[in-house]
Amino acid sequence: MSDSEGSDGPLRPSDVGDEANAPPIDEKPYKIIFEANKCFGAGRCAEVADNWEMDMASGLARPKSYFVGEDELEENVRAAEVCPAKKERGVIHVIDRRKDEEIAPDPNGDGSLSVDW
Repeated sequence: MSDSEGSDGPLRPSDVGDEANAPPIDEKPYKIIFEANKCFGAGRCAEVADNWEMDMASGLARPKSYFVGEDELEENVRAAEVCPAKKERGVIHVIDRRKDEEIAPDPNGDGSLSVDW
């Protein structure tokens, strides 16, 4: 069993977060899953994406929004790709809510959620 699998199989992106209170998929088709407990505050995400900022109190990154539209996709994918945490696998995950798949960083190459919970 991999780190992202529970007793009932792999963790699906739609199982993470508050989908019941999320904006409609057609408005914000992408979701950010952030492994804040693995962030070490390199700040690269905040350098490349307006959606990411450094929290001065904690010294860690945080997204301004967990749900993003097409116009914000590219910068959030870039933030996921430049994150050096987890030995370059990153702790920012961009999910396509329509397909329920990880699109970035997608280190497994199959759209499966690459969290270490």
